[in-house]
Amino acid sequence: MSRADMIILNGHVLTMNDAAPFAQALAIAGDRILAVGTNEDVLALADSSTRRIDAQQATVMPGMTEAHLHLFSGAFGLRLCQLDGVHGLDALRDKVQPYARANPDEALLICKAADYNLFGSGVATTRQMLDAALPDRPLILFAGDHHTAWANTVALERAGILQGREVSVGSEIVMAADGTASGELREHGAFDPVMELRSSGGREGLGLGGVEPEGDLTPAQRAEDISVLLEGLKLCSSYGFTSLHNMDGNRYQLELLREIEADGGLTCRTDIPFHLTPSKPIESLQEASQLREEFASDRLSSRRVKMFMDGVIDSATAVLVEDYADTPGWKGDLLHTPERFHAAAIEADRRGLQIAVHAIGDAAIRNVLDGYQAAREANGARDSRHRIEHVELLHPDDLPRFVELGVVASMQPSHPPGAMDFPLEPWISRVGEERWRWAFPLDDLRREGVPIAFASDWPVADVNPMRSVKAAIARRAWKPGLPDHASTLMQALHGYTLGGAYAGHEDHRLGSLVPGLLADIVIMDRDLEATQLSDIDTARAAVTICGGQITWEA
Repeated sequence: MSRADMIILNGHVLTMNDAAPFAQALAIAGDRILAVGTNEDVLALADSSTRRIDAQQATVMPGMTEAHLHLFSGAFGLRLCQLDGVHGLDALRDKVQPYARANPDEALLICKAADYNLFGSGVATTRQMLDAALPDRPLILFAGDHHTAWANTVALERAGILQGREVSVGSEIVMAADGTASGELREHGAFDPVMELRSSGGREGLGLGGVEPEGDLTPAQRAEDISVLLEGLKLCSSYGFTSLHNMDGNRYQLELLREIEADGGLTCRTDIPFHLTPSKPIESLQEASQLREEFASDRLSSRRVKMFMDGVIDSATAVLVEDYADTPGWKGDLLHTPERFHAAAIEADRRGLQIAVHAIGDAAIRNVLDGYQAAREANGARDSRHRIEHVELLHPDDLPRFVELGVVASMQPSHPPGAMDFPLEPWISRVGEERWRWAFPLDDLRREGVPIAFASDWPVADVNPMRSVKAAIARRAWKPGLPDHASTLMQALHGYTLGGAYAGHEDHRLGSLVPGLLADIVIMDRDLEATQLSDIDTARAAVTICGGQITWEA
């Protein structure tokens, strides 16, 4: 057997390999796992030049996959004003005004993670409330889910939407009784005009619309964007991620990441999708095929088509089978008609592309499953692993269809209201108690044998996987008698390792610790199995290894 370039000893190794689920040590040669076994087994493969890492009885497991994130906007958001835990005018003013003073030349002040209940439970945030915090400079606050924003008066004026404007289906500029915009902006069609004010030009968010930057960018602008992406990659590596499934995409991001890869800085394997928005013709899927062919290196790829079928429940833009409990007569609007989505799914599937669709409401999920079924009927069955992102509210009639159609459920343990950072309201009241049983239904999906991948949807939620692992384990029912849909530690870790690898068609080369597979490995800073649930969210990667190369060392 070959000599090991690196060995890891004295670990509690979780292999995610059912044939040999536990081990003590492993060896790496080049970019591959050479051996998994005991200290004695592995030491026999070392010589004087082999690097030795003592795991000190900590958990060693496959490098984690973040199966749903927005790398560029998430990393850019690290530079913005964060409103986690902020409630009330005084607290908002104390956050916003110092941020404004620190950024005197910024054309639009952007705040992240604003609570839907910022000014009190059930109190709608208005532009006048934001004016009281900052009256003289454009200000926009984004909800944690990034589907709703609130802007002050000067921002609405400069964006040209204070008097309202026609917006795309699924978006809404909420109007006040006096005929002017209230300040609440639901979905991209409503808040994008305000976001166009920002000094950055919004390049970090263009992938959400699947569009490219306008005009020729200067070398300084490209360098700045590369520095943003590098910050995001470093953060992900520090948490133990070795693979990322980005959920917005354009050629510009791919070109920047290719530059980073050429310089040896692409520390995580990254897949960037082609974003088929409602405004793009189905024929544009030819570009998706071109991107797949052009970007196909070991660490950078473009193998998916991303689509949105609806919005979110909190702003009543998700699409439900029955009316919203708090809004009789309203079910939401699909972003793609069934006919268009069927045609898009058939064509993407015909091209051999994976499809990943944001679908939160039960009617949106049903329409996505209908489209996947149409693709299978038109093109024949294959190992497509088409995905549904989020699956927040499922109609029980559609549960069996996931396995029947080979669909992956891409879930976010941090998203159920009350599980981590998101409040119970307005989600639980909008859905209504009679439907809580089928909210984020992990127990049911697992019993059916549906493949599950875990993720954060960063920057919608904290990218820290151990916080999500804790949320998954600690999840509790909203009332007695309902399933809690909680996970065990091993189920949660599987969702972040082999589950994510399977969702990305990568389980043949990563996601488990098996000789011959890629040496994508994380050594945690403690034994997770011996850690109390109350403390598991403080665990962090001590060493992250991607393709046999150390990409993070605490």
